[in-house]
Amino acid sequence: MNPDAYYNRTEVSNSDLTELKNLLHPNMQYGDREQAFRFGSLVDAIITEPQRVNYYQRTVDDVPYTDDEFDHAREMNKSLRMEARHDVFLKTVLERAETQRYMVNGRQDFEYGGFAFSLPTRCKWDWWMPFAGFGGDLKTTFAASQREFEEAIDFFDWDRSRAWYMDIAGSSRDFIYAISKKNCQVFKHFISRDDATYRRGREKYEELAFQYWLFNLN
Repeated sequence: MNPDAYYNRTEVSNSDLTELKNLLHPNMQYGDREQAFRFGSLVDAIITEPQRVNYYQRTVDDVPYTDDEFDHAREMNKSLRMEARHDVFLKTVLERAETQRYMVNGRQDFEYGGFAFSLPTRCKWDWWMPFAGFGGDLKTTFAASQREFEEAIDFFDWDRSRAWYMDIAGSSRDFIYAISKKNCQVFKHFISRDDATYRRGREKYEELAFQYWLFNLN
């Protein structure tokens, strides 16, 4: 699939909710957000869409990266593969999951403060496992410990994205694997429907989805 095809769709995505949140509740930006996204896209491509990567020209879809960026991303990929040697679940994900699978719901029902409304929604999975009925997400992080990673889940609203994806797919489980940009350690977090991470994430997205609906009443 053309990598732009998903992003040109008109259904509401979790990224749309993030943009709305940034407009309504602007906060101090930590670090270079564009650079973080750029590097994360490189790591994602190497791990989940290697056909987009030119290792000789050091590009992804003809977008050039520096030698340092490319070498760092490859080292992070190596760490994830090493982790999979003793993490049976991760090994299964890397070997059997569909990558960059997108889903669309033409009319998803919501409720906020007792008010019912609906929106067309979409999401794009880093990993989706049709044989298991759930999927998960790959992250790069500046966290250097499991505790810092757990804090990042709330701070960067990764809980919101996972609840959003779970409810579009109707899945009851989810997971995040994250690779540290500082020390290449691999962290993981598993989510079940109605656990604390899911509930917190759903509360976040329901508020933003309602505000998005209000702004688009016309």
